[in-house]
Amino acid sequence: MSFGRRRPIRIGLSARIFHPELGASGIRTKTLQVLEQSVAQWVTARDVMVLMIPSVVQDGMLMRSNIRLRDYAEYLDGLLLQGGADVSPKAYGEEPLKPEWSGDPVRDAYEVELLHEFMEAKKPVLGVCRGMQLINVAMGGSLYQDLPTQRPGPVAHESSDYDRNIHPIAFAEGSQLARWYGGAAGGRVISIHHQAVNRLGRDLVVEARAGDDEVIEAVRWQGRSFVYGVQWHPEFHYPSIPDLLDCSAILDAFLTAARS
Repeated sequence: MSFGRRRPIRIGLSARIFHPELGASGIRTKTLQVLEQSVAQWVTARDVMVLMIPSVVQDGMLMRSNIRLRDYAEYLDGLLLQGGADVSPKAYGEEPLKPEWSGDPVRDAYEVELLHEFMEAKKPVLGVCRGMQLINVAMGGSLYQDLPTQRPGPVAHESSDYDRNIHPIAFAEGSQLARWYGGAAGGRVISIHHQAVNRLGRDLVVEARAGDDEVIEAVRWQGRSFVYGVQWHPEFHYPSIPDLLDCSAILDAFLTAARS
């Protein structure tokens, strides 16, 4: 029997959802719910237990149990919304400008419910890339469906370099980011996205923007609990890539809120 060991923090990770593919066979005919390994490893670098929260649709083949997403919010200490598919423009009252920008309404509904349950439970939430966009939309904001065509600028927010696509960001004056980083002006981040925040959601404030084109790169909720979103991918800030923003301060702030 072990005495005196502190219980590890339990962080819920939203699922990335892959839907059945038309004309496919085998496992590709099934709905797959997965997590991206590097984001889980980034969080578990601390004394943290990560559990992926599954989505079960009401009209699915399996009967949904009495366990609700609210029960996960009560049991877990925090929520991390990971990246992935576009947020559907229909979630913020627009039609997709192209079919390939239709997003995933199923995942949107699941993650919006998750977000609101954790906020209601006053549990901390951290959104990464799509996760930040989802927070903005859930709070009544909107997105640029495609930055290159709707808001062209000098920064390549998405490129074939994928997890080596680097650009500078500038912290907002008086932001939590500036405090976490001892008054620093900004840093360099790995950013992979073609959508971005357009109209800011209710009670959200801008924490950082892209250094050369002012695209919003971090937001913070001004409400009763920790709700924070970053447009970049802290899990891709490998030690082998020099001069990147050390995102441990963001993770530590999130986990401190979860621990309390």
